[in-house]
Amino acid sequence: MKISPLSLIALVGCLLLSSANVMALHHEEQNAQATTASGQLSNNEGKVVSVIDTTGYTYMELENGGNTFWIAAPTTKVSKGDHIRFVENMTMTNFTSKTLNRTFGTLIFVTSTEIKK
Repeated sequence: MKISPLSLIALVGCLLLSSANVMALHHEEQNAQATTASGQLSNNEGKVVSVIDTTGYTYMELENGGNTFWIAAPTTKVSKGDHIRFVENMTMTNFTSKTLNRTFGTLIFVTSTEIKK
């Protein structure tokens, strides 16, 4: 049986995509089990310690496992004590906000946030 190069490329592509999806699902399940078993929040979550609102962004200081860190999200209504889950986009070191006239040692820019109940 002879297989055309185009058919071979399509077959390899399907196999790669299928295995990537399986690995992603497997990774999510492990992450969820680790969070439940240890009682700690996953790396993309935290409890709001402080909030700074500016035009277009909400800066949030989050606490997770005794560590605090800052994220910048599209304008979001949050309160101190809220449990936030976020989708990380980019991490910047020594980021200076001209609006706030402040430099953050590390600032995580996020594409979206969700308040967890």
